[in-house]
Amino acid sequence: MGSEILINVTRDETRVALLEGGQVVEFYVERKRDASLVGNIYKGKVVKILPGMQSAFVDIGLEKAAFLYVADIKVDTEEYAPLFEEEDKDSSLEVVPRRSRSEMTIEELIQEGQEFLVQVSKDPIGSKGARVTSYITLPGRYLVLMPDVDHVGISRRISNEEERNRLKSMVERIKPEGYGLIIRTASEDSIEEDIRKDLQFLILLWENLAEKKDRVPARGLLYSDLDLVFRSVRDLMSQDVERLIIDSPEEYSRIIEFVKTYFAKLLDRIEYYEETEPLFDAFGIELDIARAIGRKVWLKSGGYIVVDQTEAMTVIDVNTGKFVGKEGLEDTILKTNLEAVKEIAYQIRLRNLGGIIIIDFIDMDKPENRERLFNAFTEAMKRDRAKNTIFHISELGLIQMTRKRVRESLGRTLSTTCPYCEGKGFVKSPETLCYEILRAIKKLAKHGSEKIIITAHPVVAEMLSDEEMLGIEDLESKYGVKVLIRADNKMHQENYEVSTL
Repeated sequence: MGSEILINVTRDETRVALLEGGQVVEFYVERKRDASLVGNIYKGKVVKILPGMQSAFVDIGLEKAAFLYVADIKVDTEEYAPLFEEEDKDSSLEVVPRRSRSEMTIEELIQEGQEFLVQVSKDPIGSKGARVTSYITLPGRYLVLMPDVDHVGISRRISNEEERNRLKSMVERIKPEGYGLIIRTASEDSIEEDIRKDLQFLILLWENLAEKKDRVPARGLLYSDLDLVFRSVRDLMSQDVERLIIDSPEEYSRIIEFVKTYFAKLLDRIEYYEETEPLFDAFGIELDIARAIGRKVWLKSGGYIVVDQTEAMTVIDVNTGKFVGKEGLEDTILKTNLEAVKEIAYQIRLRNLGGIIIIDFIDMDKPENRERLFNAFTEAMKRDRAKNTIFHISELGLIQMTRKRVRESLGRTLSTTCPYCEGKGFVKSPETLCYEILRAIKKLAKHGSEKIIITAHPVVAEMLSDEEMLGIEDLESKYGVKVLIRADNKMHQENYEVSTL
């Protein structure tokens, strides 16, 4: 079964689900009030250089200054090699710069007050501003244009050597001097006319940008990347995508015009959803989304995985749960781990987990089982479009990996910090709060108070009036004080007031 793209559009929100074999593997949300900035190009102004961090803050007109790292600054003869390390790009570029990058400091490359073009490479995440780069790239459907570079790279996902050679020869023949191009995965089996049209559009776009940058003042937006609906057509419509279904008549018309103009061969794959049942309900997407923000995910065998996302990293733990197996312990553990591998790879893509990820598999004694587990995980992650690096399983049964973080994870996008636990994941127990209150009563009673009023959450107030009443009575008898307990259901469970009359 091929892949499908489902797009649900409402007035303020657009949601896109990529399905493989009927299962959601990637999910994207864009809201009008906080649309993604990735790909946008600004004329920025350096406002502060941090030599100790080899980075700078660049004002691009947003609420928070953008962050520019020294490795993201292009100089006249600097190679674009880092770009070819990306998931959809080749890494064969070889250019010898005048000086090694490691020998150059940020103070030598830019100065405070300097103005130049930057492109957002990562959205603002948490308290951090956007991350920007001066390596400007303009993605089309078939090509990625890199101004001021003379090189042709090709997606590693195009595995057929004959097709790689055909595409590379074709692009090298039509490429104008002074431009670099990356041949994207969608180019596979494309004809020269389609690729030439894509190239002409990208060059025209860059020429307009180059002309506009001299007229626009610093801290100004020069180019905004396509919205999520159009990006889905451009970036997700690969050869194995059988159809794109959208439930908005207005957006359907926009897509049809867009596809007619740039990607006419995709026209018969675009469908408008007219049924009364909501699109995502009809395909069971809502259930997958709810599952994707839960902490615990059950496996079919009865085992489960636990996903904990922190500021610095994501930790995934594997447990046998209810699965007891039919053979020895090692066999039970291996089966649980191998089942967890598929689910973990799926959850990483679906939740869009990025940065450092540590997976705590159940430890196995046999080296051959560990090797089998590692190979299974690397194979399961091959379908991931995001760049990732996986390190070999450790003696403790851990697999460490990194995955490129461009946008917030799905959980952070759809959720907010719990107002009760404030992100800790737990709150003080009623017992703990009762003993805190008893100590506060004792402290006030020692100072001669005759009447003390306790105001607390109903759960805590009930425990004070019932299970802890003996403690209250002891204090009243010992210090000659009267204690009144009031319940306030508007109070946070951890908050209470101890006052006197």
